[in-house]
Amino acid sequence: MTQRLLLSRRRFLAAMPAALLPVAGLAAPFNEITWDDLIPLGVPYGEIIGPGQIDEANDTWNPEYDANGKMVDTSLDGMAVKLPGYIIPFDTTAEGVTSFMLVPYVGACIHTPPPPPNQLVFVTTATPWPSESMWEAIWVSGRISAKAMSTQIGDVGYQITADKIEAYEW
Repeated sequence: MTQRLLLSRRRFLAAMPAALLPVAGLAAPFNEITWDDLIPLGVPYGEIIGPGQIDEANDTWNPEYDANGKMVDTSLDGMAVKLPGYIIPFDTTAEGVTSFMLVPYVGACIHTPPPPPNQLVFVTTATPWPSESMWEAIWVSGRISAKAMSTQIGDVGYQITADKIEAYEW
């Protein structure tokens, strides 16, 4: 009887449907993308920024973004992605940054005019990123949304709710 019971358990375990197995092992991996991937296919990077104007009083250049700079790649909408960049903080707590703009290069939006909307990503995270690591390059992994929004820094073309943030390793 004991041997028969063991056989039954083995058969049961062997036939267990995949739905009862841990879900974590079945999670889709993040697709590593670059900033060029945020520009719709067929639009060269050189065509997303218009000529702009020089503000002589403030010694800055104010870019003009035409329709190409505002176009987003809607095929990315809902995709699990991993994107590198730098943090421009919005909301911080004692534990760290909880919402920020992810930008493609150091100093974007701070000392220079903001990049075009399709080169800015607004990120929110439930796990704060430590404030002492704010100026380092990072990877942000999560679901991307091709959803425009306006912030005090500039118009944004994408949003990500971060599942994971980690230091960028060179």
